[in-house]
Amino acid sequence: MAGAGLLEIKRRIKSIKNTRKITKAMGLVATSKLRKARQKLTENNQYFSSLDEIARELIGSLNSNNNPLLKSNDNPKKLIILLASDSGLCGGFNGNTAAFVRDNYENNLENIEAVVVGKKGIHYVKKNKISTLAEYVDLGDTPNVGDASTIVNKAVKEFTDGNFGEVSLVYTKFFSPVKQEVVEEKLLPLDLTGEKGKVSFLIEPDEDEIIDSLVSSYLKGKFMNAMFNSKASEQSARMQAMDGATKNADDLLNSLDAKYNRIRQSIITQEISEIVGGAEAQK
Repeated sequence: MAGAGLLEIKRRIKSIKNTRKITKAMGLVATSKLRKARQKLTENNQYFSSLDEIARELIGSLNSNNNPLLKSNDNPKKLIILLASDSGLCGGFNGNTAAFVRDNYENNLENIEAVVVGKKGIHYVKKNKISTLAEYVDLGDTPNVGDASTIVNKAVKEFTDGNFGEVSLVYTKFFSPVKQEVVEEKLLPLDLTGEKGKVSFLIEPDEDEIIDSLVSSYLKGKFMNAMFNSKASEQSARMQAMDGATKNADDLLNSLDAKYNRIRQSIITQEISEIVGGAEAQK
């Protein structure tokens, strides 16, 4: 029986070692991807910060404008664009975003619909009984303008058609490798109020055309910034999850090694006792 126990422990040790190799490798890959994602996020933060400043100064300098994306409507329904991931093994990254929506709107879910970005987010959104309007999957590790335009254009159409009174983004904002936080930011109607009189602009030939172009660029820029934050947070969560799994594997291996050695020592001790006992019986 003891020998059978040793064989079972050896099988478990071998299995855990194989799993550890996988988690270790995935942790290293996530670390590499996080480094790249942070670099791209830093670059995008600089771009969006400048775009935000220009947009606020320009819109704030105008007395009036006709862009419908700057005006609210009375529809109580809200569209939430929820950014998740296509891949799993990243801790609570995906579950936390859906839980954020549920916890903040649990008394008003009938007026909430979601556009879900990321394959894994779909499961958690449905699990939390949040209605979905559209789903976007397999967008890749690096956000691009084409994907952002497709999703933003969908949200803009829903808003301008009057189907929703507000559109917001729910995503995981990246602060550091050890700190990420789920946040919600309003996307539509745009609030780009600046300090009137701080800067004055002379816009020719068509003020509305310039404003329309700026608003479109701003929406895509804001969405891209959220996507870059989400991607960096995803890789950070995956790195931490894989590092934690590797550490747990090490702890379990140490425990099994100790158990294996105790059983083996017990078997050897018993065999020695039997040999000694047999020798004594022969005298």
